[in-house]
Amino acid sequence: MSITRPAIALAFLLFAAGCSESSSTEKLSGRIFGTSWNLTFHTSPEGLTPDQVESAVMDAFKVVDDSMNNYRDDSTISRLNALDANQVFEVDWDFALVFNTALDIYYATGGAYDPSVSPLVNLWGFGPKGVTQRPSEDALDALEPIIGLEEFAWDLSTRAFVKQHAQAELDFSSIAKGYAVDLASDALLEMGIEHFMLEVGGEVQVRGLSPRGDRWRLAIENPVPARAGAVYAAIAVTDVGIATSGDYRNFFVDKGTRYSHLIDPRTALPIEHDLVSVTVVHPSTMVADAWATALMVVGTEEALRLADLYELGVTLISRDGQQLVSSDNGVMAQWLTTSTGEDAL
Repeated sequence: MSITRPAIALAFLLFAAGCSESSSTEKLSGRIFGTSWNLTFHTSPEGLTPDQVESAVMDAFKVVDDSMNNYRDDSTISRLNALDANQVFEVDWDFALVFNTALDIYYATGGAYDPSVSPLVNLWGFGPKGVTQRPSEDALDALEPIIGLEEFAWDLSTRAFVKQHAQAELDFSSIAKGYAVDLASDALLEMGIEHFMLEVGGEVQVRGLSPRGDRWRLAIENPVPARAGAVYAAIAVTDVGIATSGDYRNFFVDKGTRYSHLIDPRTALPIEHDLVSVTVVHPSTMVADAWATALMVVGTEEALRLADLYELGVTLISRDGQQLVSSDNGVMAQWLTTSTGEDAL
């Protein structure tokens, strides 16, 4: 996994069509982390130029790129991953903040969400070398000692980390894009931009009002491959982050068995349950990003329980025979505008 290619937490949020924009609306876009970013904002302070806005956004993205990009040998995370066992390494503040958030969700899910799962993902063929075949039991067993955040010793007050196994690795691809969105959103707010929608690779933060003067409207994509791009449900939101994770686009079939790219760290196996897609709404895009992956791993029933416990707004799309059925919790109800409820596979 890496934030420079499609992450485990694949988000499929589409901007809703049919909005009329004010004359003060500005749009910026570009490439970052191996994906696209898009910003729509309006009613910005007088004298603030689009170049200044883009510069502030890119500065925020650079902080995350320097810290959490697995494809850069000089990033904080790559240098940590390259260390031998028992070497003390001081990480940057942004790394520590993201790790601490990931750690909270790791414990909340009993290890279902685990940024140290990268060696397993690579072994299953979803890493840089691509899909191959189902790994042997011996190969899976060999990785057991290095999976789990307990394999890292840390002191968050000094930001000191130690790996207990040289082969242990961290990968923040299921949380880093969300953090980048939050960091850039904070920069926009500090510049006096109060009404915007910022999206990086599908992870979204919205603030204030849309150019129409109401909430920002987003669509959750239908997870049926044959209906890619179609709207399954719509939400109208403000002052929140949104992330979606699904298992319907990245998988391989070996000897007639379908293997999802989402690996359950507790079993070392790809997930096998009815849940197809999870959309999470939370004030923090980073938190929504990580929880979207976590809830995909645990399945529908446990996802609803955890969403209510941690006050996450969720829309879950599950398989029921040849139908898709959605489940929305009470927190999501305030944002949901339309839902098909079910659809044919």
